Amino acid sequence: MKKIKILFLLAGIALFGVVISETDLQGAIALARNMGVGFVLILALYFAAFLIDALAWQLTSPSTPITAVWLYRFYQVRLVGEAFNNITPAASIGGEPIKAILLRRCYGVDYREGISSLIVSKTLIVVGLVIFLAIGFAMMSWSQKLADYSAAAFTGLIVFSAGVALFFIIQRFKLTSIVGLKLSAHPAFKALNGIQHYIEDVDDRLVHFYTERRARFMAAFGLSFLNWLFGVAEIYYTMKFIGHPVTLWDAWIIEAVAQMVRSALFFVPAAIGAQEGAMVLIGAAITGSPTLGLATALIRRLREIVWIAWGLLVFYVLKPAEAEEALRSRAAAD
Repeated sequence: MKKIKILFLLAGIALFGVVISETDLQGAIALARNMGVGFVLILALYFAAFLIDALAWQLTSPSTPITAVWLYRFYQVRLVGEAFNNITPAASIGGEPIKAILLRRCYGVDYREGISSLIVSKTLIVVGLVIFLAIGFAMMSWSQKLADYSAAAFTGLIVFSAGVALFFIIQRFKLTSIVGLKLSAHPAFKALNGIQHYIEDVDDRLVHFYTERRARFMAAFGLSFLNWLFGVAEIYYTMKFIGHPVTLWDAWIIEAVAQMVRSALFFVPAAIGAQEGAMVLIGAAITGSPTLGLATALIRRLREIVWIAWGLLVFYVLKPAEAEEALRSRAAAD
């Protein structure tokens, strides 16, 4: 597993090298420096987006009260988990076990509730992303200069949407429990008998949330979709501060393409190289300047580094004993 991770990382670095070799790196750095104090606004926008996502996740934990104290706790745990999601090639779920462990060990949230809330939260995030991408690609199809890209974009969206729909159906109709029960009857899968009741409990929690907690469900879904709009604002203000403003329409398209590529190449740690390539490609198509796209990508990468560093700091400083246990559990899973 570690060798595969290293291979994906090297592939991403190689792709990043190709991108910068085909683009004016010095020019991109010069543009990025124009951000100045505007970078503080970019950090503030992402802080707000991250807070909204933490609140959406908090809503998916039925036993958790909606208070500022609990929001702060969910924010910290999410900060740690997302740091690992960004640096591990595991479909953006490498940090999810760590979130469940820290919720339990730091704040007493039952493992099964923590796991079910993480599944629901991830589901709502990707459903919100599907809607966000659909709007962005519709905008792309209405633009003459981007018409050549729309067919590929919609093809990718259809495949992605099918996967998301299947993920939801599995939860809603307890297919994991059904399959697990059938497999456990076979001698080769007898080990499942020991965990079948845990699987069924998590499935019951998922269905209960979707059917009985509709107010929380709708609020969490609305917040999950709103979070994606902050990415549009980030692109919009980044380009404005570096001296090449674009419309909100164009900013939405750029963000949609970047997120689609990140989702497609989930196995590359932090989407290194992939994110830069996407922004260079779509940036050049919209503005005529691949250098501008690279500058925007570099600024986003810097923001991500700040957040990853913050998350890792919280991981090792906030709760040292729990953090070490979570890290050992994650390493064992790998």
